[in-house]
Amino acid sequence: MATTDRQATTLALAHALSAAERGLAVIPLTRTKLPALRSPHRGDPTAPVCHGECGRFGHGVYDASTDPRRIRELFAAAPWATGYGIACGLPPYHLIGIDLDTKSGTDSSAALRELALRHLFTIPATVVVLTPSGGRHLWLTGPPDVAVPNSAGRLAPGIDVRGAGGYLVGPGSRTDHGVYGTAPGTAHLAPAPCPPALLRLLLPPPRPPHRTAGPSTAGHGQGLVQFVLAAHEGQRNTRLFWAACRAYENGLGLELVPALIEAARGTGLSEREARATIASAARLTQQRQ
Repeated sequence: MATTDRQATTLALAHALSAAERGLAVIPLTRTKLPALRSPHRGDPTAPVCHGECGRFGHGVYDASTDPRRIRELFAAAPWATGYGIACGLPPYHLIGIDLDTKSGTDSSAALRELALRHLFTIPATVVVLTPSGGRHLWLTGPPDVAVPNSAGRLAPGIDVRGAGGYLVGPGSRTDHGVYGTAPGTAHLAPAPCPPALLRLLLPPPRPPHRTAGPSTAGHGQGLVQFVLAAHEGQRNTRLFWAACRAYENGLGLELVPALIEAARGTGLSEREARATIASAARLTQQRQ
């Protein structure tokens, strides 16, 4: 068994390095599909939220990297790993995973086809990963300034979504239930862009707009500005886009734009980048109202 596990780890590392060559950030996974490295902050309820700023391994998807040296270090620290995860929502692909499950007893593929007919979109030819349980993972790409959240069953029963902060089990990974593999005829494909109509379904529904500005909305606006100011590198566009969407949904968009731009500049974005992100948020919010 030990020899088998070592072989599985060697194969997982090879597959992970191959994925990284394509620009996909990876982390080692266990046979249970969980991140192989435990948090260095476990057992300390007073520890602040850390996404790897401490410099140690064990922060789940936040450890994900495309750097071969770092990937080898991650796997060296987790010699029990038999698979790898691919982080979603990161450049250059901003990957979105549509997980069509079979364990719930529902026909998730049929549910997706029904959604496509109802909302007038077509799933393009893209990478498809087959799971040991008979499910499928569809790989799609999203816009760089849109953060798709993770969800389970919200789109339709049996359909889970992997977005920003989530990960997909990479093909070639070995789990307790079998091996993940690329569907025939899709391994050579690049992840296809997510259809706009489907992308709208993947995003949270807009909050009811509140047009009357008062103390509560003013405080909410200040909270959005602080949310942007707290962004770390790699989060700046995502946080600004989310805050701008909430501002427009609550009728604060126009008056809050200058403050959001100033906050974004304080995190390192240029004024041009900030204005482009806010403009994208304005367009998307208008489409959904």
